[in-house]
Amino acid sequence: MARSPSQMADTLGGIGRLTELRQRLLFVFIALIVYRVGTFIPVPGVSPQALLQFMNSQEGTIIDVFNLFTGGALERFSLFALGVMPYISASIIMQLMSSVIPQLQQLKKEGSSGRQKITQYTRVFTIVLAAFQAGSVAIALQAQTNVVYAPGFGFLFTAVVTLTAGSVFLMWLGEQITERGVGNGISLIIFAGIVAGLPRAVFGTMELVNTGQLSIPAVLMIGALVLGVIYFIVKVERGQRRITVNYAQRQGRVAYQNQQTHLPLKLNMSGVIPAIFASSIVIFPSTLATWFSSTEQLSWMTDVAAALTPGNLPYTILFSGLIIFFCFFYTAIVFNSKETADNLKRSGAFIPGIRPGRQTADYIDTVLTRLTMVGSLYLVAVCLLPDIMQVFWSVPFYFGGTSVLIVVVVIMDFIAQVQAHLISHKYDSLMKKANLKSYGRSGVVRR
Repeated sequence: MARSPSQMADTLGGIGRLTELRQRLLFVFIALIVYRVGTFIPVPGVSPQALLQFMNSQEGTIIDVFNLFTGGALERFSLFALGVMPYISASIIMQLMSSVIPQLQQLKKEGSSGRQKITQYTRVFTIVLAAFQAGSVAIALQAQTNVVYAPGFGFLFTAVVTLTAGSVFLMWLGEQITERGVGNGISLIIFAGIVAGLPRAVFGTMELVNTGQLSIPAVLMIGALVLGVIYFIVKVERGQRRITVNYAQRQGRVAYQNQQTHLPLKLNMSGVIPAIFASSIVIFPSTLATWFSSTEQLSWMTDVAAALTPGNLPYTILFSGLIIFFCFFYTAIVFNSKETADNLKRSGAFIPGIRPGRQTADYIDTVLTRLTMVGSLYLVAVCLLPDIMQVFWSVPFYFGGTSVLIVVVVIMDFIAQVQAHLISHKYDSLMKKANLKSYGRSGVVRR
């Protein structure tokens, strides 16, 4: 049925009244534009042509992964060449330390004030890591022929200060997007970097077709495979294991079942975090090994760089192990089985056939462990897809499983948060109408 002009006007008016959501979306859009502009501001003292030749010689190595997450900023050696990887690495280390060091464990229990202190420690540690990585990258570039115009302390100081400032700015920008925008800021920054490289990957694939290195049926099969992976990711990310929960109501000495509900446990509760964490850890040592292997004293690092190249067995084993580890680690952080069992017990709820308390916690933990194992294997299968596609079809890395996983999960989270804002707006409107009506009725009663 066609909608009347008045109905369409009401709909457009309703959208126009969502001032807060529009402002948040506009802030995200402007912030991502600022990020993309920063990826084209070069660090002084580097030859663009020589740097491009050096990056082309590293094509197909782990440096491509790093360049992917920085949105091409690394190959231009721009202000944001380090991306958000120092912040992610610092967050990983702080979360690991928070589970081991008693002082940090106590801070986590202090609520918002403790979390603020841990956040401050993470920021300081980000600066330290960014300075170290910036110095390593600058020293490595100096070792390359004709890449740096004037090697020496001046270039090192400029590069370290510039790259560290760029990483700190991205950390601040990501926090601002999370607070004032929609979605997770760090994930959106990585998402913007990946999406920015997709057109070049498409043109690269078309070039392979024109040169005869890739046939049209192979391209169609690759496109179908990518669409199938996207569909598979969406289905798994929405997958849940619902545990039946009954609420009992007591009248005197008699207790009877009053209500039945479910405790939903996601199949992949950790989301895309394990893939990002594992990539950031694998990238750091392999990048150093690749860039410093040209020196005579560190020639043994050539073997390390070769072993940690995508497609090789050591890289596959290390990357898969890190993904599985971070799946269990992050799930243990975000979900506490004992606390959930205690909350169910206090609210008078129980799982049929399971005694409240410790047995309920053990049962939930068992179910969660099995789900996490399946979810971790799913992440490993999706993230190792680029290796298979590169070995058999020489497909650009942008069509890889890690990039597709990040893009799909970030989009799903972004849409979910936009829908949450829309529902909140409708709820607030209903509450205001209800308050006005009740106020009018109370005024009539007073008369």
